[in-house]
Amino acid sequence: MSTHQREREVKLAVPDGFRLPPLTDTGGGVFEGTPETLELDARYYDTNDLRLARAGALLRHRSDEGWTVKLPARAGNDRTLVRDEHHFDGDATTPPDAALDLVQALLRTATVTLVARLHTVRRRVPINGADGSRVAEVVDDTVEVVEGATYERSFREVEVELTDAATKDQRTALLARLRSAYVGAVDPTPKIVRALGPRATAAADVEIPPVGKGSRLETVVQAAIASCVAKIVAHDPGVRLGGDPEDVHQARVATRRLRSHLRTFRSLVDEPWANDLRDELRWLADVLGAVRDADVLLERLERKVTLLPLVDQPSAEKLLDQLRSDLGRRRERLIAALRSERYLSLLDRLVLAARQPRLLLRIDDTPDADLLRGLARRPWDALEDAVAALADDAPDAALHEIRIDVKRARYAAEAVEPAFGKPVRAFTRAMTDLQDVLGEHQDAAIAAEWLRATAAPTNDAPVTFAAGQLAGIERREVLSARDAWPGAWKQASRKRLREWM
Repeated sequence: MSTHQREREVKLAVPDGFRLPPLTDTGGGVFEGTPETLELDARYYDTNDLRLARAGALLRHRSDEGWTVKLPARAGNDRTLVRDEHHFDGDATTPPDAALDLVQALLRTATVTLVARLHTVRRRVPINGADGSRVAEVVDDTVEVVEGATYERSFREVEVELTDAATKDQRTALLARLRSAYVGAVDPTPKIVRALGPRATAAADVEIPPVGKGSRLETVVQAAIASCVAKIVAHDPGVRLGGDPEDVHQARVATRRLRSHLRTFRSLVDEPWANDLRDELRWLADVLGAVRDADVLLERLERKVTLLPLVDQPSAEKLLDQLRSDLGRRRERLIAALRSERYLSLLDRLVLAARQPRLLLRIDDTPDADLLRGLARRPWDALEDAVAALADDAPDAALHEIRIDVKRARYAAEAVEPAFGKPVRAFTRAMTDLQDVLGEHQDAAIAAEWLRATAAPTNDAPVTFAAGQLAGIERREVLSARDAWPGAWKQASRKRLREWM
């Protein structure tokens, strides 16, 4: 069994001899409940090179809650740390497969081992609102490192764990009470990192180098590759969990964008290396795309069904049930792919590519900025030629090819954008708008074709009739997008947007 919750917390540094002050503030709407004291024993697992700790994740078994996976945190709007926390049942000495699955993209082909044991004496104080509802907990921890210490043998820390019911005023009041007792600054360092010391604070396996105007070409290439790899890794747990289709979408986009970057920079990198990576990325994009395409189609048709007469909607739902079943099978194939040695090996190679792209030795003295402009201009020129050759009555497939060319031009510009700034952002926004119009055309065309192909074999007249109505709606949207795309092209192809090239 597994459960999931979203944690929102503030960690605070405390001085020696610190004692919790009274935490009730009637004006701020916070009231201290009855405290309790717990003793907790925790075992932390990681790779020998501490891949989880360095990435801001953890895999832990603790005496009061069993197995926990915490994924890397993100900063909240109110300076809190927000992170997803997943709990699993299982034997205390063997991490459950389901827990390992969520951090597999960080582990890749490495295995985990016990890296530390911590004993914590915790004083936990519930904080309630005026209506008695729980708004926070304040925990005052004294931590002893039993095994695995390389830095501190024992330490103190205070955490404020906020519930979704906590208001900004309540948070402010509670932190003010703590600061009245000389609490130090916000310190997001996890216990395990403090216990393991400097090795756990080293850079994560994928770091995106900063890029700005005047950056070296090599840095631009590395940043473009690393940003895509980081997104693939970051969205991997969400893809496995399956709760949000956006994770599949973002992983697919990052995979496609990385393939495009390797194509854009092909004159600068080792060709066999880049081609081999692109082939493997195509495989990954295909299994992600199979799920993403079905997600998009299902979401689209679910909206369209509501436009049908009520009498026809049950028949239309029969069609969608077929699509839902197909989506389930596609998800099973995707998860199997993510658990394969092929995928884990690809992740190892991608992480290495993000660190050390195989760049060719430069033998000319062309300024870096000029080289980058030329690399971004090449896919734009190909797009311009393709549009010029397009017939007025071009088939749907031809407009889809134009959309692919638009994405290549956009991705190439995005790859060099940090080195040129605002002018490139205006260009990529225009490319995105054009891509959206052509994407609507493609999605409507695919939906109409799917309805035709799915309804044709059935002998159920009401289902066929409902499919025909839906297909008619989609064909009208195909024609609407066709009418819109020349105007979108005119806007996107304005000369002033390309002056930076």
